[in-house]
Amino acid sequence: MLKNRDVCRWQSSLFAALAVASLLSSSCAFYVPGVAPVEFMDGEDIEVKAVKMSSTKTQLPYDYYSLPFCRPKKEIIYKTENLGEILRGDRIVNTPYEIKMNIMKNCDLLCNNKLKTGVVVDEKDSALIFERIQEEYYVQLLIDNLPCVTSFEMHETHETQYELGYKLGFINDGKAYLHNHLHFKLKYHTEDKKTYRVVGFEVMPRSFAVTDLEVDNDKCSKDGAPWQEIKTNAVNTVLFTYSVSWAESPIRWASRWDAYLEMSDVQIHWFSIVNSLVVVFFLSGILTMIIVRTLRRDIAKYNSDEDIEDTLEETGWKLVHGDVFRPPPHPKLFTALVGSGIQIFFMAFITIVFAMLGMLSPSTRGALMTAAIFLYVFLGLIAGYFAARLYKTLKGTMWKRAAVQTAVLYPAIIFGTAFFLNFFIWGKHSSGAVPFTTMLGLLCLWFGIALPLTFIGYYFGFRNVPYEHPVRTNQIPRQVPEAPWYMHPFLSTLMAGILPFGAMFIELFFIFSAIWENQFYYLFGFLFLVFLILVVSCSQIAIVMVYFQLCAEDYHWWWRSFIVSGGSAIYVFAYSVFYFVNKLHIEEFIPTLLYFGYTFIMVFTFFLLTGTIGFYAAYFFIRKIYAAVKID
Repeated sequence: MLKNRDVCRWQSSLFAALAVASLLSSSCAFYVPGVAPVEFMDGEDIEVKAVKMSSTKTQLPYDYYSLPFCRPKKEIIYKTENLGEILRGDRIVNTPYEIKMNIMKNCDLLCNNKLKTGVVVDEKDSALIFERIQEEYYVQLLIDNLPCVTSFEMHETHETQYELGYKLGFINDGKAYLHNHLHFKLKYHTEDKKTYRVVGFEVMPRSFAVTDLEVDNDKCSKDGAPWQEIKTNAVNTVLFTYSVSWAESPIRWASRWDAYLEMSDVQIHWFSIVNSLVVVFFLSGILTMIIVRTLRRDIAKYNSDEDIEDTLEETGWKLVHGDVFRPPPHPKLFTALVGSGIQIFFMAFITIVFAMLGMLSPSTRGALMTAAIFLYVFLGLIAGYFAARLYKTLKGTMWKRAAVQTAVLYPAIIFGTAFFLNFFIWGKHSSGAVPFTTMLGLLCLWFGIALPLTFIGYYFGFRNVPYEHPVRTNQIPRQVPEAPWYMHPFLSTLMAGILPFGAMFIELFFIFSAIWENQFYYLFGFLFLVFLILVVSCSQIAIVMVYFQLCAEDYHWWWRSFIVSGGSAIYVFAYSVFYFVNKLHIEEFIPTLLYFGYTFIMVFTFFLLTGTIGFYAAYFFIRKIYAAVKID
């Protein structure tokens, strides 16, 4: 009866979690409360802005005006951007497109060319355009904070799908052709026929040669015109044109992002997530039952009145009670890594919760990265406090040095890697290069806020009492016997990393697609559920591996618990290599370097996160089991 009730309770919990995830992920109205939609009157001007040009082949974004596009009549004005937009390489700028609400345009000239002979593109710019077309660059535009999309049809299902931006051009028979004509298909929603809201922005790019365009009174006729070829190392003449069409739509303003968020197959996502949940819950249940039943038997034997010598021969984890809490080597480094892991854990948890509630959606461009950075900076207080208590528990005395190491270690590795990669991005003149002023601002956040807060947290944490241990530590350390082959650290790390990685590898695919293939990630309800399962799986696998280690009379578990539970980072790196080879088409050295450089940052961060989760789970588990037995 007890087992049946446990199974029913487990099934109820699973279905409840799935129901919560479905409710949280089904919401598509990703707008912060209090943000009002922009309403336009009939014939009112609507500004078209450019974000950047991007390519999955190079992973190097460029400013819109890095190519000789038509400039605005007055001046080029760059929008003030948040920190996340700058780090993403966005450089939002005005364009010369003149669009009015609900006013159609057949085919207008763009560059205000009085001679109407087109724009002369010199050899250098022609070679640059040719290169960008070969690298499959997409141009990203904005209208009313709504990015442009281009539609295409799926070959298997014949369904219409959308991709972000429009292609700069195309290659045919080894020749490059530029999309010099854009047709804007705009949609609006209105309730009173007086005010209008933009709810759709699709671009249909076309290529028309300037020699075959008939221009009359700033109008152009493009019937039968061939494509606009861009000859490399030659002077080209290009005439930029555009047209506008409007259509009324029943889509409301709060739901206008639905088309963007349905770019991927949600059905596959559903089945994959459910499958992952069932497998992880099943394996977690098996591990939990094994460890709980074994521990109950061990504790009952230890606390029985039988001959203690017979008991000690059967199992070995009580034999090391006088050494199990012996401080590990390099306690400052250990507490620095654990403190950084705590900081990352709370940053990830709070960020995912706010994103799940719609506060950090794709519609608020750059908000997710900005929030994560500021949360990490201010959570230095929490990291310092927990690291200091742990450092004091490990008999540490130089708390000031330990505080500096906790505050500097992880940011220094991340900042140093990013700074190194930034040199190569600067060399490519990409907008993805972080400006010098932004780097100074990040350093000010680090040394002006994060470091002092970590010191404050360390001060109060070190003044607090250390963690209490249920047993005393012997003065003379016990000799550790030779461990069996399956307890080798590397092999244990590989075995332990499978379960946490299995909990999130499906979600990892969608996250990688959002990062490297310019797609939107929006199922934060699923991500929150996967994050919780990751915490549970890391905790359970760390407890199991530490229990086996103690049974082998090896009490050096501090570093082992951290490294073993972080073993899933190895599989994350292996998956990133698989993704690079099979999903991306990167061939050049610098894009490859950028990919693996940023992958190193993600893998190292994930290692600290999972390692910290596993360590604390194992630590509290060991305190619990040694407090449950009688020690003579």
